[in-house]
Amino acid sequence: MTTAFGQLTYPEISSQAEALAAAIDQLENKQKDWVSRYIGNSEYEEVIFIGSGSSYYQAQTMAATFRKWLGRSATALPSSDIFLIRDASTVTARKTLLVGVSRSGESTEVILALESVKSLANWTICGITCHETSKMAQISDCLVSPLGKEKSTVMTKSLSSMTFQMQAAIALASSQAGLWNEMQQVAAADAAVVKAADSFAKSFIEGNSLNKFIYLGMGAYFGLSQEACLKIKEMSYVWTESFGTLEFRHGPKSIVEPGTLVCLLLSETARSYEVKVAEEMKAYGATVLIVTAEKGADTAFADAIFEVGGRELSDEARSVLYLPVLQYIGYYTALKKNVDPDHPRNLTQVVKI
Repeated sequence: MTTAFGQLTYPEISSQAEALAAAIDQLENKQKDWVSRYIGNSEYEEVIFIGSGSSYYQAQTMAATFRKWLGRSATALPSSDIFLIRDASTVTARKTLLVGVSRSGESTEVILALESVKSLANWTICGITCHETSKMAQISDCLVSPLGKEKSTVMTKSLSSMTFQMQAAIALASSQAGLWNEMQQVAAADAAVVKAADSFAKSFIEGNSLNKFIYLGMGAYFGLSQEACLKIKEMSYVWTESFGTLEFRHGPKSIVEPGTLVCLLLSETARSYEVKVAEEMKAYGATVLIVTAEKGADTAFADAIFEVGGRELSDEARSVLYLPVLQYIGYYTALKKNVDPDHPRNLTQVVKI
């Protein structure tokens, strides 16, 4: 469904399954050697994923996946930390791979960060983008998500496809056939999840009166919780916050009251503990939404549950299946507030300084 508002954003959210399929094809059939040169190269003592805004949040999911699947050191940092306070942000003497993450490949901060270390003997740069002719792609060897390109300001399918493509690259680097198979399963499942997420989010937003949005997640889902938070802010100008699931109990929970949405991105790894947090927030008057692989008796207390399937998959592989419903919630919240998600105030698609 489209209206006068959201005519760019809606089809981009809705077409992310095609973008994922193109991303995995690009990786497997055109850029597999990128993996062995960079992500799969064990000579690097540290891998740092950098980005700004949404790109930084997906960098967190990329780094978490890298650590879990490859058992090697990786972190995510804002791009500005590298070119402004590098010595305080990382151990510069290590042999380091710096991975720029940028939809446009034109963000000033990521370009400055990559260029600031390009001549250093122990640093190597590369990147991931949706634009193969961008500045970032010109100064570094980039993995490309060919159908991730967007006209809208707010990142949706670009973020999903780039996150997925990097995770697929990490799966290839692991040489574990099971992980690569998981990524193929995710690509195959995504279209159905996107379709279900659309109707679910529309009904959920229309049926609830919410004035605060809180997103909770752990591990690879913490970056997703930050991204979900940003989607609401960008599209609808509603104030939101995101926290590590159990961290929310240590002070921030005082803001919970009727009208507060607490959305839990439920992992299987920490499921029993995370569910307890959501149940506690429900008792304080929150409207609780749980996004999960599969509902059960332990989630019956929730006001709403969106199932993405794939409980047999790792939490990391399942990450991008959580994104469509979070993006549609931002979209339908904007429409409910009579705000155009295509043209968020004060924002441009590419941020330059």
